[in-house]
Amino acid sequence: MSAVPGSAPDAPAFRGVLLVYNPNSTGGGEGKAQTLARELKEQAPDLDVEMVPTEYAGHARRIAESAARTYKPLVVSVSGDGGYNEVVDGAMAAGDGHHTGTVVAVTSAGNANDHRRVTRRRPLAEAIAAGNVEYLDVLRLTIGDHVRYAHSYIGLGITPVVALALERGGKGSLRELWTTGREFLHFAPFEIELEAFEGGSRDGVGVGDYLGRRRYDSLIVANLSEMAKYARLSDGDPADGRFEIVSIPHRGRFRLLLTGLRAAWKGLGWQPSARRLRFRTLDQELPLQLDGEVIMLPTDTPVTIEMVPGGLATVR
Repeated sequence: MSAVPGSAPDAPAFRGVLLVYNPNSTGGGEGKAQTLARELKEQAPDLDVEMVPTEYAGHARRIAESAARTYKPLVVSVSGDGGYNEVVDGAMAAGDGHHTGTVVAVTSAGNANDHRRVTRRRPLAEAIAAGNVEYLDVLRLTIGDHVRYAHSYIGLGITPVVALALERGGKGSLRELWTTGREFLHFAPFEIELEAFEGGSRDGVGVGDYLGRRRYDSLIVANLSEMAKYARLSDGDPADGRFEIVSIPHRGRFRLLLTGLRAAWKGLGWQPSARRLRFRTLDQELPLQLDGEVIMLPTDTPVTIEMVPGGLATVR
């Protein structure tokens, strides 16, 4: 098994596959894991395939980290973006942010499935059987002394607020539309102290002018060009060593609504990019969305987001 042109020369091989799934998933995780196992038996009979159910929230992260520290298989998350975040985070943690020799992948069994939808090139069983390992970028988030990783995006503002409401209110097109509209009407902006951008200019547009205390309705650091099934954020590439910064300063709900409609209708187009962003929270806790998971940022805490170029070994 080898890497595609342009990937690292020391591409890891894998002889085993772990299919990590939530047996209580509303997206049919167990059934989709069984289907993938059957396909792999037909297309790659020499691979040792093991189905591993998760038992609690965060278990997928422990499974991936343990595998990355021992026999380095291909770890497939049968999930949505949140479950895949756990697998990516665990694999990256095992190598302290460097290559561990563990390959990860995702097959859709969730709501948005942004990463699989955007990066997919062929059916996953076919990609696994071919064994060509590719390297995508991954986002590293440092909150004080705590480190997390994200495969797709990190968002503050309206994005995590709606995500929290959806978790409480449930999924489904009509329910999601109602929840999003309700949160939009009651949403309040947030404020942070932007401290540094590195590598933050391209095509003559700099982002250094935006440093200092700033108020936003939304701030998204994106490694993918799309999110939330419908929104096209930028023209970014998940393997170009940079992340796009999609910011909406607070200028009222009407502007926020227009930006959201534009993202869903034709996309936001070019966005400034950088390799590193640092800010500090002020006197309020802030929800932050890490792929499909929402966490809370404590008050008066330094936060750094940086790109790890080629940090994610995958098949697609």
